[in-house]
Amino acid sequence: MKIKLLLASFIVLLISNQMIGQTKPDYRKLHYLSEEEMLTTFDPLRDFYPTDPPDGDIRNVAEFDQMQGVLVRYPFGIPVELIREMAEDITVTTIVANASQQQTVTTTYQNNNVNLDNCNFLIAPTDSYWVRDYGPWFVFDGNNQPGIVNFPYNRPRPNDNDIPIRVAEFLDIDLYGMNLISTGGNYMCDGMGIAASTDLVWDENPTLTHDEVAGFIVDYTGNSTYHVTDDPLDEYIKHIDCWAKYLTPGKVLVGQVPITDYRYPDFEAAANYFATQTSSYGKPYQVYRVFTPGTYPYTPYTNSLILNRKVLVPLTGSQWDDEAITSYQEAMPGYEIIGIVYNGWQNTDALHCRAKGIADIGMLYIHHIPTSGTVAYRPTYEITATITACSGSNIYADSVFVYYKINNGSYTSALMQIDTANNYTGLIENVWPGDSVSYYIYAADESGRNATCPFIGEFDPFVFTNIYFPVPEITFNPDTVLFLTQEDMITGIPLHIINLMSYNTTINSITEYGDEFMWYVEEMPDLPFSLGGYDTLTLNVLCAIPTNKFSELIIDTLEVETAFDTYYEPIAILSDLVNTEAIGLNDDIHIYPNPFTRQINFFVRNSESSEATIQIFDINGKKIIDISEQINGNGENLININIEEGMTDLKSGYYFYKIKTGNFTKSGKIIRVE
Repeated sequence: MKIKLLLASFIVLLISNQMIGQTKPDYRKLHYLSEEEMLTTFDPLRDFYPTDPPDGDIRNVAEFDQMQGVLVRYPFGIPVELIREMAEDITVTTIVANASQQQTVTTTYQNNNVNLDNCNFLIAPTDSYWVRDYGPWFVFDGNNQPGIVNFPYNRPRPNDNDIPIRVAEFLDIDLYGMNLISTGGNYMCDGMGIAASTDLVWDENPTLTHDEVAGFIVDYTGNSTYHVTDDPLDEYIKHIDCWAKYLTPGKVLVGQVPITDYRYPDFEAAANYFATQTSSYGKPYQVYRVFTPGTYPYTPYTNSLILNRKVLVPLTGSQWDDEAITSYQEAMPGYEIIGIVYNGWQNTDALHCRAKGIADIGMLYIHHIPTSGTVAYRPTYEITATITACSGSNIYADSVFVYYKINNGSYTSALMQIDTANNYTGLIENVWPGDSVSYYIYAADESGRNATCPFIGEFDPFVFTNIYFPVPEITFNPDTVLFLTQEDMITGIPLHIINLMSYNTTINSITEYGDEFMWYVEEMPDLPFSLGGYDTLTLNVLCAIPTNKFSELIIDTLEVETAFDTYYEPIAILSDLVNTEAIGLNDDIHIYPNPFTRQINFFVRNSESSEATIQIFDINGKKIIDISEQINGNGENLININIEEGMTDLKSGYYFYKIKTGNFTKSGKIIRVE
């Protein structure tokens, strides 16, 4: 991984001050309100023009989405070395007040080897260099058309407040006016429907309820989940970018202070808050920490800027600089981590506050909810994505791939097929139980753009590991082969082996497990046997020569081994059949309800008076209930069995009953549901 440290000299700062022509501090450069501004009557809505929100399903562009440029302002609040770095591979748009300033900046860029081919200028008056705070919020509407959300800026700086309007004109894209007082430093989003701010947004909109504030966010940005948090910095400017940062839709970075710092519990509470929230990936956030002790020299590490495949981290010469770089390397593998050393950074108000990415208004965007973590086993996994070319160009049909590797193997690719509209599907195949799979998605369009998801691709792919059959691959019907009559023994009982999966499974063996009594499968299929997705294999199970047993219910087992697991089917026979007792067929017995909950009834119409014995067994043959009751002949008899609270042996599940009256015996299966 490439790491750069850019050193901005004191000379650059002096030159900048001379250019500005200042003899005293310009309080309008302060991030917080100056004393003069606090005494100024301020109506942020004075010149603000609200509009209707964008149409359709809106997507708010995240900082880590594809950018076509970056917005900075002159006079600078950043070192020229940083601008040179950004202009290596992205367009730097510099806001200048007039043509004279543009020429001054051009000369400065030439003298500092800034790539002028990647520079342009927006001529507009400004009041400060806090571009993040007053800069535009980028969105795409339901027709994938780009736009900018404008808002009343929470500072009495009217020129700054108009910059989103000027940028929309500059890019020739739509402008939407959201009548919610805000600031960009107190706002971050994940590009997939989630945003976050501190409760400053509530404080600055006292006439709105919390639900109304959230309503503005969802209506204008499409972020249906809006986290509003406490600020652990203890009443500074309450900007969330001073201590937290979304790195991906599934990752968030939170600052960390020493345990001796009185704010330590608040920082830990903030980190824990995000760790317990569900990300847009459907999993809890991965929370990363960077140590920001807040002592001089300053440690403004969370106030970094993600710019495509670079992460620009503000450094100050602190002893914690190297550790901060390491934290970013661990959190963002594959990115180029670039440390920017500058004596002009404040402890929290640094690089991120003074630059603003300009979204690629024709971006190729891949929307995908990843398969990640521990998942149910499948030999084949279906990967789906919605891919949108916001440029209006066609997506190359033969350029959409899912790249994947299994365990420590090499990446292989599978072409994704278009399904409907912009939906694509690809298959990850040949996965075995316990395998770990890493994957990412790639696409290209006719505008010359390409994209990967996740953004950094193979360097930080989505990863999942399957577990060994958390759900059955096959099932049996009936769930127990129970021989109740001699006719069953002779003709056999059908056993259906059902494939529960959409894919083929291979049955390698069907064998007897146990030797309680003799049974066999008639016309065994040739093995191994390929059972199609959702298909059924039917076996006929017969009972041959029983041996005498003393228990009431005898259990044996059929074993079915597939390519990936082994399944067991109980084979049961009543001892009455083993002992060849006579079975009467003249009397009526009915059992209801079945399934039952609290009571089961045995209705007996008997030909003669006798004693009725009712026994209930669990599936292992253990006798649970054994009662006897005198019944009348030539009449109707009803025997009720009530399930008492204390009968812990009779849980929900399958049971066998046996009722005997004189020389009449009947057995069968009953089900209890609690």
